[in-house]
Amino acid sequence: MTTTPDPAPAAEPHTVHHVLAVVSPHVGGRAAGAALAGLFPGQTRVTVVESTDEDPAALRDAHLLITGLAPVTAEHLAAAPSLELVQCASHGFDYVDLEAAREKGIPVCNIGSSGAEKQNVAEQTFALMLALAKQLVPAHTALVEADWALPRLQQSITELSGKTLGIIGLGHIGEEVARRAVAFDMNIVYAGPRPVTPETAERLGGARHLSLDELLRTSDYVTLHAPLTDATRNLLDAERLALLKPTAFVINTARGALIDQDALADALTSGTLAGAGIDVFDPEPPTAALRLLKAPNVVLSPHVAGVTRETLVRIALAAVQNVIDHLAGKPLRDIVS
Repeated sequence: MTTTPDPAPAAEPHTVHHVLAVVSPHVGGRAAGAALAGLFPGQTRVTVVESTDEDPAALRDAHLLITGLAPVTAEHLAAAPSLELVQCASHGFDYVDLEAAREKGIPVCNIGSSGAEKQNVAEQTFALMLALAKQLVPAHTALVEADWALPRLQQSITELSGKTLGIIGLGHIGEEVARRAVAFDMNIVYAGPRPVTPETAERLGGARHLSLDELLRTSDYVTLHAPLTDATRNLLDAERLALLKPTAFVINTARGALIDQDALADALTSGTLAGAGIDVFDPEPPTAALRLLKAPNVVLSPHVAGVTRETLVRIALAAVQNVIDHLAGKPLRDIVS
């Protein structure tokens, strides 16, 4: 993998493109934005801010906007008359008002096909699965408190081998999870709009395409890797969570709003679900009122699945390269709207 984007052809002397890079503080803020700005060619002017509202003049002047998890609303788009492109520096794109962008004819892109996040999201998915299967959090907490918890925990410690993993969304990240599941000798089923090719299914251990409800009834572990859209918001609601086995676990490293968080807390508290591993929340950061924070048998992490040092470099390179390609007149990749 190259460490710098491909250069754009030299622009005409009078042509200076203005890029507004909006990088939220929780993904690096100005420091990360400055590093991203350094990837652009000299004829490009880059303004780095931490929120889309921070510099109205820069927004008004922007030709291209890169956003690292910072909201881009209809009002922001209306305030940017010269805007040609919104580039999400992430796999997700739910924080951009796609309908407003569509009405203004502004393409919105993510970095989906780059695979920049897939390795770490897959690793975090398995970290959460293993933590639940091996009861690592309660075991650690008990030992720290001088409690030899083996007699109490041994009945709930399980193996991944032989279990069925249900993957909701078998895209770039879902496939990366499935490849690891093959190494753990798990059986793979998946739900999505269409089956993968027979060759891909065979490579993923004979993965079977099921309806979402059948996947939930079948799986021992369910992991979500779908985008957040109007159609997928609260995809796992109380009714669907009730389809899961009482011995099943739910993992979410995609978007918090894919699951009805109160319904999930109800299922965990009532014992109709064995456990959950959650890396994403709605909203982020979660408030103290979020019931999942106090629910039994949960393992929680603060949206770390896409933010390793290595991942952030790949994300920045992929986002900048798409913008530079646009400036060079090349086709855009990963248009989501």
